[in-house]
Amino acid sequence: MESTLRVGVEPVRLIETLLWDGAAYPRQAGHLARLVRSAAALGFLCDPAAVLAALPRPEGPARVRLTLGAGGDSEVTVAPLPPAAPQWRLKLAAPRLDSADPWLRVKSTRRGVYDAARAALPPGTEELIFCNERDEVCEGTITNLFFDRGQGMRTPPLSSGLLPGVLRAELALPEEPLLRVDLPHVRLWVGNALRGLVPAVWLG
Repeated sequence: MESTLRVGVEPVRLIETLLWDGAAYPRQAGHLARLVRSAAALGFLCDPAAVLAALPRPEGPARVRLTLGAGGDSEVTVAPLPPAAPQWRLKLAAPRLDSADPWLRVKSTRRGVYDAARAALPPGTEELIFCNERDEVCEGTITNLFFDRGQGMRTPPLSSGLLPGVLRAELALPEEPLLRVDLPHVRLWVGNALRGLVPAVWLG
């Protein structure tokens, strides 16, 4: 991945979105590990101690977004944590992802395709799911996807073209490709480090 990632003229920052539960960052270690890996892949400076020192301790549960620049500078924004729906309704995103794109493995501000899809989220839908050029399921705009064909929970492999999510790494599930045509026939969940694992239903 290191040989294929190239930062162009437009500044790129790495992103980690953390849950502050009111007392701690439950997945702090996972976020920090991914940030260090991504920084190394891009040739960014990253001082883990400085990153941890930049994390605030809000009074109540919050969504904390940390970004890291090429020089190792961090910026943090804090927002209230809105209530989550008990079940997310999913539809298909129109754009296709390129499974060979190394930027899919890095959470950064290069998120144009995700942000555009999320801005066009249809009413009554919480998430859009992307597929790749082989019609394999990849991920959502802000989530990884998980499924069960009746043999236990699985998740699509990184080779399909998706972000190695912090929750995904924590769950350490078996990987298995999932085709778009199979989405109506499996049990589904979506999840990320902020929301955890959420049951989902496919709307088509």
